[in-house]
Amino acid sequence: MESVSAVFAGTALTLFGAALLIWTGARVLHRAPVAHGVSPVASTALTTLFGVVFLALGVWCFTLV
Repeated sequence: MESVSAVFAGTALTLFGAALLIWTGARVLHRAPVAHGVSPVASTALTTLFGVVFLALGVWCFTLV
């Protein structure tokens, strides 16, 4: 039963992390702001960091199956 939870969590985290990285890349590619009212460098760096963290957590959940 725990493997079902790990698969669900891994899928959700991996999809969110990948979507966040794709969205950030698209915003940077079009030179659009990632977050309004914040430094472009800081918002891009933090969004990329969190995207990688969520992606890594999702992959880690898949290793528990």
